[in-house]
Amino acid sequence: MPRTLSVSDSIVVHAAPQEVYARLSDPTAMGRWSPENLGARVRGGRREAYVGMVFDGRNQRGAMRWTTRCTVTAADPGRRFAFRVHAIGARRPLLRAPIATWEYRFEAVEGGTRVTETWTDDRRAWPDAVAGAFDRLVTRGHTFAEFQRLNIRATLERLKAVLESPDA
Repeated sequence: MPRTLSVSDSIVVHAAPQEVYARLSDPTAMGRWSPENLGARVRGGRREAYVGMVFDGRNQRGAMRWTTRCTVTAADPGRRFAFRVHAIGARRPLLRAPIATWEYRFEAVEGGTRVTETWTDDRRAWPDAVAGAFDRLVTRGHTFAEFQRLNIRATLERLKAVLESPDA
């Protein structure tokens, strides 16, 4: 059975699209809502997102820690933010290869913004059986599509909670 290469989910946040975009497009803040990301270090001086921006994401799953190198591929305020993950490593992202693309779309709806988060598996050169075995090993029994579906739901719920809190 071929593997699922993309999953997405949506949630409505009671905030304006520009506000949601501003929060989600800051890689240094991603650790506030992501279940695996601990934040990022932006390479270069600017922190506001722009196409071509490069950042190194710090991640953790259980006792396992790793760093990814990412490049922003879409930075359309209030509409779309996306980046591709193209290098990975324990302390530094030394292994270069297509890994994944993350995309966030923002749609104004009555009462706020519908945020849609999409994960796409960019490991197209991997045979399905190899990817499936690797996925189950590093996610404790899931495919990455199943695992990321859960992560996306958790991220969206945390984002909503943060943006709708009185302290936001």
